[in-house]
Amino acid sequence: MKPATHQFDGNYPEGVAVVIGGSGGIGKGICLALAERGANVALSYRSNASAAQQTVNEIQKRGCTAEAFALELSSLEQVTAALTNIQARHQRIHTLVFAAGANITMTYVGDIDPVEWHQTINGELNGFFHVIKTALPLMRQTGGGSIVAVTTAGLDRHPPLDILSTAPKAGIEALVRGIAREEGRYNIRANCVAPGVIDGGLFERLKPQVKPEFIEAMKRNTALKRFGTINEVAAVAAFLTTPAAAYVTGQHLCVDGGYSV
Repeated sequence: MKPATHQFDGNYPEGVAVVIGGSGGIGKGICLALAERGANVALSYRSNASAAQQTVNEIQKRGCTAEAFALELSSLEQVTAALTNIQARHQRIHTLVFAAGANITMTYVGDIDPVEWHQTINGELNGFFHVIKTALPLMRQTGGGSIVAVTTAGLDRHPPLDILSTAPKAGIEALVRGIAREEGRYNIRANCVAPGVIDGGLFERLKPQVKPEFIEAMKRNTALKRFGTINEVAAVAAFLTTPAAAYVTGQHLCVDGGYSV
């Protein structure tokens, strides 16, 4: 089938963009934004195969190839097998986006359940480590590439009750800065996109845990007086993967409507 005319031309090299956590929410939005810029996409999911297949179908409608694969991030062996297989079949992973996030309990620091803490750190922070531990050697072998991690604007302005989201993402941001500093010699760039409150995705699942007045207060505390959209975050993440951002690395870019100001 002849590829569709894309809205943007990302000028990606041959190969594939891998999106970890690409089956729904912001991850899905990023998959579609990459496809609109001409990237073929391989996306991971944890358990929702039907949502992942829907994302694959929408990517293919945009004229790009797509595939979905199940992945348990807490297993280094699974991560290594999956990414090595993708590299072997596509010759190159030129883009890696980490958009996975845990379903968390909204709670204060002093009330954290130790079991949930360890599960969250293992699934998200250790999961990111497993991904980059595997991906960095693969990227070095094939000329480099771009890594983007979706983190949170809560690292700039702490949102009460959100520590189980911000804590693992702080560790991810430290790893991203280390990658940017150490891997630039291999033409590997690494950046973070830090969303504020975004309608859709994880926020929809967290809404029932907080009072309506808490949500309205967050909106008032945002300079633009509204919450963001998945497409607004996805566009920024996708931009960072393209040659237009070739001299951008080690950055933490808030997409938060001014919440962190």
